[in-house]
Amino acid sequence: MQPILFETKNNIAFLHLNRPEKFNSFNQEMALLFQKLLDECAADKNIRCVYLTGIGKAFSAGQDLGELVEENAPGFDKILSEHYNPIIQKIRNLPKPIVCAVNGVAAGAGANIALCCDIVLASTSASFIQAFSKIGLIPDSGGTYFLPRLIGFQKAAAIMMLGDKVNATEAEKIGMVYKSFPDEIFSEESIKIATTLSQMPTKALAFTKEALNNSLQNSLEQQLQLEDKLQYASAHTEDYNEGVQAFLQKRTPLFKGQ
Repeated sequence: MQPILFETKNNIAFLHLNRPEKFNSFNQEMALLFQKLLDECAADKNIRCVYLTGIGKAFSAGQDLGELVEENAPGFDKILSEHYNPIIQKIRNLPKPIVCAVNGVAAGAGANIALCCDIVLASTSASFIQAFSKIGLIPDSGGTYFLPRLIGFQKAAAIMMLGDKVNATEAEKIGMVYKSFPDEIFSEESIKIATTLSQMPTKALAFTKEALNNSLQNSLEQQLQLEDKLQYASAHTEDYNEGVQAFLQKRTPLFKGQ
């Protein structure tokens, strides 16, 4: 059984983490497959949005701890440098929006993979746990980078050090996720958002993502210069011309991602 199910439909790539008996925790096979699929999504021009979720009761419990005690188990240096860090970098560099639909518990690296995505949605039964301190570790997979920027330094420090569980309602309230939906409509509503993104000007969304990525370390002057560059590039896309013509003709634009 594949640890990640992959299919494309209506310009959306659907990635379903598929180790439900292990709460979709990551082992080496799953981590490397995830990287491969992200590369395929980046290269396929027909894919204009990525939708990531989990199968079963959990989104992902993070690292499969059972793998760590096996004979010839990989060390943490290898797990981070070859498994999780490349995943985070590929998600942030993917020139398309990625919607993360957190359907259940997201713990440890599973939580931080979710939080580095472009738009994070949560079902009401979902929860987020920075579980690292419970076993004597520090948050990894970009957690110490993204979480303070999402919710502030003080809350991030407390959640990481205390290992508190954050439910979906609280996660939405403090800005950890974009929106939460009741379980019974979660799949439908989260796919609607992915569908909307898949019909938008894909290159402009990629440039927006690039601008946001750089804003995390740029000075104001550097960011203004980058905006100039990316706006110029946006204005030379087919979708920009379509958007202007549609506005002038008072019709709905038909973007092609070009």
